[in-house]
Amino acid sequence: MNMAQPQPKVQVPDIAAQVTYAMRQMGVSPIPRNYEMFYEAYIGSNPKLTKELAALGSRATQEELDAVGAQYFGRHQTTAVDGAHTKIVKELEGLVTMLRQEHASLESYNKLLGETYSRITSKSSSSADLLHSAISLLSDATGSKMAGGQVTMDGVEAKSREMDDIRKELDEYKKIANTDSLTRLHNRRAFDDRLAAVFDSQFGRNTTALVICDIDHFKKVNDTFGHPVGDKILATVANVIKSNMRKDVFVARTGGEEFAIILENTSIDEATAVAERVRRSLESTPFKNSKTGVNYGPVTLSLGVCIAAEGENPQDLYQKSDVALYSAKSAGRNRTMVFEEGMKKELSKSWLLYKK
Repeated sequence: MNMAQPQPKVQVPDIAAQVTYAMRQMGVSPIPRNYEMFYEAYIGSNPKLTKELAALGSRATQEELDAVGAQYFGRHQTTAVDGAHTKIVKELEGLVTMLRQEHASLESYNKLLGETYSRITSKSSSSADLLHSAISLLSDATGSKMAGGQVTMDGVEAKSREMDDIRKELDEYKKIANTDSLTRLHNRRAFDDRLAAVFDSQFGRNTTALVICDIDHFKKVNDTFGHPVGDKILATVANVIKSNMRKDVFVARTGGEEFAIILENTSIDEATAVAERVRRSLESTPFKNSKTGVNYGPVTLSLGVCIAAEGENPQDLYQKSDVALYSAKSAGRNRTMVFEEGMKKELSKSWLLYKK
């Protein structure tokens, strides 16, 4: 029996290092908003952005970079997050000041209680008038303290509400930053994080499957009908995939015409059945211009499936799912393939770096 020789492990590029190196080569300042643009350009999820950054040359000014960022990211998330962070800092400073004032007020009140107690218990202070005066003083001080405490409580509640509003605002910015603007699915950044989380537990690895989908002959569609039509097809494909999933299933556009599905609490057979359901649904979806009658179809998908337990880590799982996808392409496209050891690996892509 011939034993297969062990395959050398594929070295996975470090996306952060790659992006930082590219920025350094272009003389770009390594600030968050610049990194965000270069990340999107480098993984290939926005070809137009990639071309525009390349066109700026090796010594782009920050004004030029910000102009490109404003064009492709609209309301810039980094600026918005910085603004929200500033708001939170101010609210916390106000809260700390308020609590310090309350602490000082309590110290004064405690001091007053101590002095009054000393007067009442003093052997030389037996006069009823002195006792009455002390009680009156305590009553007034206690009333003032209670009123002050209510003001402090109201202030704390107001600060809490304001910070909760800011938290919700930050959550919205995060959602925008992790959403693909064209398809409204999760983007590559969100996918990287979610796939990594699968390996936080052995249970997750045993019950999670990764499905990678790639539109067949999509370059031909763009070349024939143009990018605006291609964008509409991408959005429709995204809707077809999403409509065939439960609401809690994670679906992302991971770059170009590639999509990924992370199925939890599933088996390899169930994941394969889901992949096939998506493939058949898209296969039967018409792609026709209702005004001109032009038929853009058929539009089909090739899919690769792998259970997370087959992967040593997120990179390895992604590569094995990609190997299965490549096998589906090689076998004629418009089909689903499950990863098996021995499949060809020559054209597998890296987990964190996919450029069309």
